[in-house]
Amino acid sequence: MSRRSLRLAAAFAVLALAGAALIGGWYLSTRNLPAPETPPAPQPAVTAEGPRFTRIAFGDLPGWDDDDQSAALGAFQISCRIILRRPVAAPLDRGGRFGTVGHWRDVCGAAVDLPLDDAGAARAFFERHFNAWQVAKPDGDTNGLFTGYYEPELAGSLTPDTRHDVPLYRLPEDLVVADLGAFDDALDGRRLVGRVADGRFAPYYDRAAIADGVLDGRGLELLWVDDPVDAFFLQIQGSGRVRLPDGRVLRVGYAGANGRPYRSIGKVLIDQGEMKPEEVSLQSLRTWLAAHPDRMVSILDQNPSYVFFRLLDDDGPLGAMGAVLSPGRSLAVDRSMLPLGAPVWLDASYPAGVGALSETPLRRLMIAQDTGGAIKGAVRGDVFWGPGDFAELVAGRMKERGSYAVLLPLAIDPSTVPAPETAAAGG
Repeated sequence: MSRRSLRLAAAFAVLALAGAALIGGWYLSTRNLPAPETPPAPQPAVTAEGPRFTRIAFGDLPGWDDDDQSAALGAFQISCRIILRRPVAAPLDRGGRFGTVGHWRDVCGAAVDLPLDDAGAARAFFERHFNAWQVAKPDGDTNGLFTGYYEPELAGSLTPDTRHDVPLYRLPEDLVVADLGAFDDALDGRRLVGRVADGRFAPYYDRAAIADGVLDGRGLELLWVDDPVDAFFLQIQGSGRVRLPDGRVLRVGYAGANGRPYRSIGKVLIDQGEMKPEEVSLQSLRTWLAAHPDRMVSILDQNPSYVFFRLLDDDGPLGAMGAVLSPGRSLAVDRSMLPLGAPVWLDASYPAGVGALSETPLRRLMIAQDTGGAIKGAVRGDVFWGPGDFAELVAGRMKERGSYAVLLPLAIDPSTVPAPETAAAGG
């Protein structure tokens, strides 16, 4: 079989297994009960799958009194304006575990009127309107992995030339998204991405096929950039800036993906014995690829996922819930585990190699506003650091262990509600 045939055969097998797993899943009904007036004994909730929640006092959140919560308030206000546009009965998450818009309406209404220059008022607001819930994995472990991402800047052009010859593509018109919930209520929120080929639904082209030119001649080129490695990492970040030869800067954002599973090239190099796990960072990957130009394409092709872009008119990159992301205060999470829009208290640390902040505590209030292909699990997060050299440095090196607690309105008690059994598969 040809290389392309082998790749497609493997992808069909993966999709077939995924479909079987989805069809076998079942979402349990959910409900919301009032929270008790005093914190209960620290007894983790027992659920079939997904996260466990334990009520925790704000004073027991490490570093809570040292943070300036007003820095997160602006990000929360952005999320609230989006939440308040939804129907009152709409759930915050797919299973309804974290309440409806109605449960969040009063806190959001109060938040949008608060000033952003009063740290004391911001802290008092969160303490008055929310309970904090420590998040744990199904086995009770509260420790997880926290990474970082940033907004890169690439050199590009509106037209191709001898320097700018790597296309950034628009979303293709033949890419089809199949909503599995339309066929079975138990699969609500699940989807498959592909295309129609000879009357059958087939996986969409993988990275290797797209890089080989399968989309050429269709007018899908949005912009052209000068480096395939920069384009690759732009797709991992999901958004960025492109500086044109005349000095103008265009912002591009995620428009969709080909539906193929994300595979880390860092893990590929570890498996091939080229790197040790502790050596992998954005910077070390760039160095390795630059030192092995003959293997660059084959390594990049090991990640079959491919991202398509659109031009943005916003003041910053947009997260999965449609909110403009706030550097250092927006967090990407697994949306099947935590609701987008919710405040999250992060207890982690800065990575090594970032100057005076190296390995110091990173404890701050953040807002869950984004998702990511590699961000899966009950205790897993990706910190958005914004643009610039420092953001790239921190994001590229960050692979820290830590924990988090989600802040929920007083009427919501997630410890009493069984999590969807399919939640562990991600969302």
